[in-house]
Amino acid sequence: MGKLVRALTEASAVLLGKKAPGRNQTVFPDDIFLVSYPKSGNTWVRFLVANLVHTKEPVTFLNIESIVPSIYILPDRKLRELPRPRIIKSHECFMPRYRSVIYIVRDPRDVAVSYYYYNLKKRLLSADCTLDQYIPLFIADDLDMKSGPWGDHVLSWVRMQDTLERFLLLRYEDINADPIAELARVADFLNLSSDSREVRRAVELSSAKHMRGMEEKQSDSWIFTKGMRKDIPFIRSATSGGWRSNLSPAAVAQIENAWGPAMQGVGYTPSLGTEQFLTSTA
Repeated sequence: MGKLVRALTEASAVLLGKKAPGRNQTVFPDDIFLVSYPKSGNTWVRFLVANLVHTKEPVTFLNIESIVPSIYILPDRKLRELPRPRIIKSHECFMPRYRSVIYIVRDPRDVAVSYYYYNLKKRLLSADCTLDQYIPLFIADDLDMKSGPWGDHVLSWVRMQDTLERFLLLRYEDINADPIAELARVADFLNLSSDSREVRRAVELSSAKHMRGMEEKQSDSWIFTKGMRKDIPFIRSATSGGWRSNLSPAAVAQIENAWGPAMQGVGYTPSLGTEQFLTSTA
């Protein structure tokens, strides 16, 4: 009975515009969702897309919620008022109500490192918590968003993509290697101009260097980072493969043993090697 009351109370808060809707958001048929597991590059793609569709002025942390909003910040009432078709950020596991989805995936070993520093920034971890101590919490999804384990999240979208009207898979590593080519793919998916000048402009305005500069000036005013630690940046290195120098062999083994098949399914090779991986997980 208590769970039902809490669910009804939460639903009422969403409908009355007092709470960000999250999974209970109103979905329109023409909505397009940017979906990813947390710390997989969603904010970067969000700015790339926003700078592509919004050419009147550069996109900043202060206007992003009115251009490519998150379902975790604005109340549903405000989201419903935005011009359509809406492009919306989400970290939810598979949602059949989402009909057009751009899904961003990133090597979970790099996700682990990024998520560790993010949880330190949010003060969800004690300052003396090490990466090795954090990895079991990461694998169990024991902090922050409760988006489910990385492997379950990724496979929920990849395996169900044929049930959606439109689906585009983006790999963080491919965007890093050639952001212009990958953003052109996104432009085609959104039926937008893929003119090289417009794509290049969006890439330049969404570079890690440019976004770090904005974060330094705007982090106190951006609703998402208010109250977080200032000594840990939200926009960090924005590189691929950093896990090799950040994670211990034991931490790498834990992640690969948890999600090896899911990793291989989206193009990430466990460092244990296929034979050793299969032996260690048998």
